[in-house]
Amino acid sequence: MSESSEIKKVVIPVAGLGTRFLPLSLVLPKEFFPLADKPIIQHLVQEVKQSGISHITFVVSPKQKILLNYFKKQPELEKLLRKRKKEKSLAELKEFEAFFEDMQFEFVTQKNPLGDGHAILQAAKNMGSDPFAVSFGDDVVHGETPALAQLINIFKTTGAPVVALKSMPRELVVDYGNVAVEKISNNLYKIRKIIEKPAPGQIQSNLVIVGKYVLTPEVTDYLKKAQSSEKGEIILGEVFEAMLGDGCPVYGVEIKGEWLECGDKLKWMKSFMYMALKSPEFGSTLKEYLKTIK
Repeated sequence: MSESSEIKKVVIPVAGLGTRFLPLSLVLPKEFFPLADKPIIQHLVQEVKQSGISHITFVVSPKQKILLNYFKKQPELEKLLRKRKKEKSLAELKEFEAFFEDMQFEFVTQKNPLGDGHAILQAAKNMGSDPFAVSFGDDVVHGETPALAQLINIFKTTGAPVVALKSMPRELVVDYGNVAVEKISNNLYKIRKIIEKPAPGQIQSNLVIVGKYVLTPEVTDYLKKAQSSEKGEIILGEVFEAMLGDGCPVYGVEIKGEWLECGDKLKWMKSFMYMALKSPEFGSTLKEYLKTIK
């Protein structure tokens, strides 16, 4: 159990190759694909800020350049917009910059995509001996209370690793990380076992893992000792399994909110449509437009 219950930092791994999005990902990193009128990465960073955290460590690939510049101020563009009297665009730019001006960003490089656990390990040195949150780029949760804030609230009580969970139809569970659990309260569980992409006969429950976590220094220690899989990857789920085998507690929270998956083209398109139709600015017009499509 961690000595500190305060979460001050978040790791966002975005070093994947994006092969499921070819040829789109040849020119644009997946984290910059839009959900309505904002890229995925902006939704993730907004969630971090709305969870009361201002420090983010991004895990990036060596070739990623756009992310390094996205959250920087743009004085030349601002000057040009003023000169051309583009007041609406200038206001939008200033609002965007103001939202992130108190955020602190760091970048670490994952030279090769060697698993989700390996990505987290690249950022571990920046976490020190403190617990930290993790938010993967494939998973956006839209709701009143940020998903990370829900996990952090539980961590304050448990002091142990917390995993975000969602209930899925049983026939879809085979595509996700599945958990066997002991129910503690309405949406809180003690995790007993984790099975990655279980065969139908291996399904433990309807609960699957969402790519959001609160991790402790103990998890980092296990990651450092972890053996690579047959594919040469360090897998976070396997590290949790090792911890469970040693009697270390791991908790799961069935989070509230709409889980918007962005792991492949179809899931991303569904998530885009959801956010576009929910947009206060564009939603009603788009709904009317959809009625005209035959």
